[in-house]
Amino acid sequence: MSITLTAKFAPYTDEIFKEESKKFLLTNTDYDFTGAHSIRVYKISTAAMNDYARNVYDAASAPISRFGDLLDLNATTEELLLSKDRSFIFNIDLLDYEETAQQLAAGTALARQLREVVVPEVDTYTYNVMVTNAGTTANPIDISSASIHQILYDYVIAGSEVLDENEVPEDNRVLVVTPEVYRIIKKLTQFDNTDVGAEMRRRGVVGMLDGMAVVKVPASRLPVNFGFMIAHPCATVAPVKLDDYKIHAEQPLSSGAIVTGRICYDAFVLDNKAKAIYFQPISITGKADADDNGTLTQAELEALSVAELKVLAKENNITLTATTKAAIITEILTALAG
Repeated sequence: MSITLTAKFAPYTDEIFKEESKKFLLTNTDYDFTGAHSIRVYKISTAAMNDYARNVYDAASAPISRFGDLLDLNATTEELLLSKDRSFIFNIDLLDYEETAQQLAAGTALARQLREVVVPEVDTYTYNVMVTNAGTTANPIDISSASIHQILYDYVIAGSEVLDENEVPEDNRVLVVTPEVYRIIKKLTQFDNTDVGAEMRRRGVVGMLDGMAVVKVPASRLPVNFGFMIAHPCATVAPVKLDDYKIHAEQPLSSGAIVTGRICYDAFVLDNKAKAIYFQPISITGKADADDNGTLTQAELEALSVAELKVLAKENNITLTATTKAAIITEILTALAG
C-alpha cells in the first residue's frame, strides 16, 4: 500500500472513531490462568431435603441415618481452555515517519491498532459467546412494528422475570442494547438517565431501566439478529492471559520501528450460570414466530414462557383473564382465531 506524503501544513491525522470496550461490565475475571492454558472448574451437586426419621422403634426397618439416605455429593468439572491466540505486526519506516510530519509514529500507531482492531475483535468474540450460550433465548421480535414503542418495555420486563425465576442476583444486572433499540428505549417513561453519574457514564452506562444499567454497544460488534441482552457478570468468564505489545526501535529487519502485538484471550459461559443471560433476538425478515399463513400455532405458544405469552397478548391487544400457562395459550389462540 502506498504512503501519502504530506507537507508541513497538515500535521494532523484524520482518526477513525471507535467505541471503547464495555465487556468488563458484563463479564468477570474470577479465575486465574497464570501458569496454565486451561483450568477446571468444579460443579458440586447438592443433597435433597428429607423428613427426619423420629421415633423409630423397629430395628428391622430402622434407617442407617435418621437424616435420610447417606449419599456422596457428585463432583464434576468443566474445562475452560483458552482458544484465541492472536497477533499482529507492522513496520513504521523512518522516512515515512519523517515525511508525514511525525503522524506515522509507532506509539500512536500501536494505540490506533488496539482501539480500531484488537478491542473490536475481542468484544465481538465475547458477545457472540454470550449470545450463543445464553440460558434463555426468546422468540424473535419485530422492532420495526408500529407498536414496538409501547411494548418493548414489556419484553425487557419479561427477560428480567426469567432471571428472577432463576434466582439470579438482582444487583449488577446489565441490559445491552444496540443503538437502534436504544433509540426506542430512551423514549420510554421508565427509562432513567438522571441517576447516572460521570463515572458510570465514563464506563459506558447510558441510563437505568428496571434497576439494570443500560449499556449501548455498536451493532457491528454484535450478532446480526441482536435485539437486547440481559446479563449478570457472574455468568461469563473473559480472561486475557497475555497482552504483549512492543515497539522494536533498534532491530536489523528495517530502517525504522517494527510494532508487534500478541493477545491470548477467550470467553466462557459457565454451565451453572448460563441462566444469568437472557438474549432477545430480532426478526430479520419479518415475524419468525408465525407459520406460513401468519398464524401462531399451539406448539409455538407452548415454547414460550408465561412472561413472553403475556407480552404477546399485549402486543395483539388481547386481555387475559387466565393465570395458568395452558389457559393463557387457549385464550390467545381463541382471540387470534376470532
